[in-house]
Amino acid sequence: QVQLVESGGGLVQAGGSLRLSCVVSGRTFSSYGMGWFRQAPGKEREFVAAIMGSGSRINYADSVKGRFTISRDNAKNTVYLQMNSLKPEDTAVYCCAADNGGYFGYSPQAYDYWGQGTQVTVSS
Repeated sequence: QVQLVESGGGLVQAGGSLRLSCVVSGRTFSSYGMGWFRQAPGKEREFVAAIMGSGSRINYADSVKGRFTISRDNAKNTVYLQMNSLKPEDTAVYCCAADNGGYFGYSPQAYDYWGQGTQVTVSS
């Protein structure tokens, strides 16, 4: 059973930064495509960023390009989301997701495993 556990959320003022972490259980982490998604109250789940198993290819949503950075440490079974220049509209529950086929795209339906999420709140 693959488990994903996020951490690092919290309350921050607009313009501030947070770094989210997602630790994944299992012995084949380096083969997983990993993604970050977010969901604000009353809105659909939204793609944020995703990274290939090797870390050599990355995708970002246009809304976070230049502000957020996704990275991974395969030795630690961990994927990160560094969020800078945060805006109130970034407020959401952020979840990480893993695909054991290596997918690292935009579609949430393609991912096999999900974490419970961590709340990020950005005050104006």
